[in-house]
Amino acid sequence: MKKNEHLIKLALSSVFLALAYVLPFLTGQIQQIGNMLCPMHIPVLLCGFVCGAPWGVAVGIIAPLLRSLTLGMPVLFPNAVSMAFELAVYGFMTGLLYKALPKKKGFIYISLLISMIAGRGIWGIVQFSLIGFDATKFGFSAFIAGAVTNAVPGIILQIVLVPILVMVIEKVNINAQKA
Repeated sequence: MKKNEHLIKLALSSVFLALAYVLPFLTGQIQQIGNMLCPMHIPVLLCGFVCGAPWGVAVGIIAPLLRSLTLGMPVLFPNAVSMAFELAVYGFMTGLLYKALPKKKGFIYISLLISMIAGRGIWGIVQFSLIGFDATKFGFSAFIAGAVTNAVPGIILQIVLVPILVMVIEKVNINAQKA
C-alpha cells in the first residue's frame, strides 16, 4: 500500500469515527428513535466499504466504547461491549466482501446484508455471553427484539442509504482519478 493511500484511509476512518460519535446526537434526544435508527452503524458500514476491513474493524470497535466512556451512552456493560463486537464485524465484513465480490450494484447489497446478519448474530452471541449464558435473562425472544424488531427502522435506513452512499463515493472516486 502506498503511503498516501494509508494516510487517506486513516483520514477517512477518522471522519467515519467522528460521524459515528456525532450522529447519535441527532437522534438521541428521543432515546427510542435513536435506538431504532442505529445511527452509529452507518459510518462503520461505510468505513468498511470505503477504507477496507482493518479500518472498518478499528472504527467499529472504537466508536461505541469511546462514546460510552466519554458520554455514558451506550452503557458500557453489556451494551457498548457487545456493540463493539457487532460493529467490528460490520466493518470487517463489508470491507472483506466488497473487496472480494465484483464491483456491481447488486453485490453492494449482498455485502451489506451479509454483514448486517453476521454483525447482529455476533451481537446476540456476545450479549448472551456477557449476561452469563442465562437464557432467562437474554433468550431468543430478547435477541429477536434487540437485533431485529426494535431495529427495523435502522435496518431499512441502512439498506436504503448505505448502498446509495457507496455508489456515490465510487463515482466521486472514479471522477477524481480521471482528473
